[in-house]
Amino acid sequence: MDRDYLSALQRQVPVSVLGVLLIAGVASANSNNVTFNHDVAPILYEKCVRCHREGEIAPMPLLTYNETRPWARAIKQKVVSREMPPWHADPQYGEFQNDSQLTQSEIDTIVAWVDGGSPAGNAADLPPMPVFSSGWTIGTPDVVFEMAEPFEVPADGTVDYQHFIIPTNFTEDMWIERAQAIFGNPSIVHHIVVYVREPKPDNEYPGVLIKGSYRPAVDGSVPRQQRLLPGSVLIATGVGSEPVQYGEESAMLVKAGSELIMQMHYTTNGTPDTDLSQIGLVFAKDEPRHQVRTIPVWNTRFMIPPGESNYEVVSEAAFTEDVVLWTLFPHMHMRGKAFEYKLFYADGREEVLLSVPNYDFNWQRDYFLEEPIFVPKDSRLVCTAYFDNSTNNRVNPDPTAEVSWGEQTWEEMMIGFTTYSVDPSGAKETTGQ
Repeated sequence: MDRDYLSALQRQVPVSVLGVLLIAGVASANSNNVTFNHDVAPILYEKCVRCHREGEIAPMPLLTYNETRPWARAIKQKVVSREMPPWHADPQYGEFQNDSQLTQSEIDTIVAWVDGGSPAGNAADLPPMPVFSSGWTIGTPDVVFEMAEPFEVPADGTVDYQHFIIPTNFTEDMWIERAQAIFGNPSIVHHIVVYVREPKPDNEYPGVLIKGSYRPAVDGSVPRQQRLLPGSVLIATGVGSEPVQYGEESAMLVKAGSELIMQMHYTTNGTPDTDLSQIGLVFAKDEPRHQVRTIPVWNTRFMIPPGESNYEVVSEAAFTEDVVLWTLFPHMHMRGKAFEYKLFYADGREEVLLSVPNYDFNWQRDYFLEEPIFVPKDSRLVCTAYFDNSTNNRVNPDPTAEVSWGEQTWEEMMIGFTTYSVDPSGAKETTGQ
């Protein structure tokens, strides 16, 4: 800036205002230095293009400058509001391996790029384009299972949940380190839950008692979990969810002779169509240190009144042995408003593990804990869900209806899926306790 001009400006403008002008000048200069190739593309490649590429769920690809530039201002708006990338966990609680949030520095970089005119920059600065596996993101599966034949979905109406039974033909027990379900036709598949049905199921979840979830029998006993589930959960896949990847020392057991049950939720879209979905599994090389299981910490005995804007439903798991928690996956439907996992330790301590204050049914996500949490025997995991059945909920199918448990989206579910392992030895040093 010219010295004489600066001197004249100082005589005419209050010091505080001058400071603002100088800062703005610096910001503008910095904005002009931010380019797509050098600064923005690395952010998009790391945080966005898993969905924003051809054939994936996002509405437009963002791999190249020409693809991204027309959306620059919309991208700025979405990242400043933190609508994108979608992440619904309250940052006050917990740390997660799959946290997709942008850092404030990354947001500032995108804002500076847009405000600086969204230049492309030097082509030599562009990092290598990410390489994506064709369909499989867990690597090449050791085995792929597929529905026996395509399922036909009508143009409109309601499609009941479909259950396709697939024999594994495993002649020995197999340890599953990674698993992925791929939608054959994403336009009509809402979600897939894959269950494992053992040849002789024991109907027990070792180390856990799920309390208050079922209507008691006449004699007061609690029905076993598998009377409401086809088997134990292997993987649940919906929009926004990641494949299951436990690591070299953790895996899920699928016993010899087990069957996989694909529970399919189809939605109609105005055109008759078909689906042929797949499941891919990667086996652990050795027997793992930790056998993980996924349980539904759920409550099926609720009735949400018409017009109720903040209806609370609670479920609970009591741990009868020392366990380690690995992932948390809240699940509700269209009236789902908020969800919280809270741990009550045996010594009286309390800890919120996950809070989702603005639940979005369109994004089904398994939250992978950054560090697995050791939970001593006699602790309790309490899940609290809140439902909005009022007119304030813009996606509410019918605010005049009384709503209970059901499979369809206009009904409701309350499930706190939780992946854990029973680890009486070695758990504490594993988690740094």
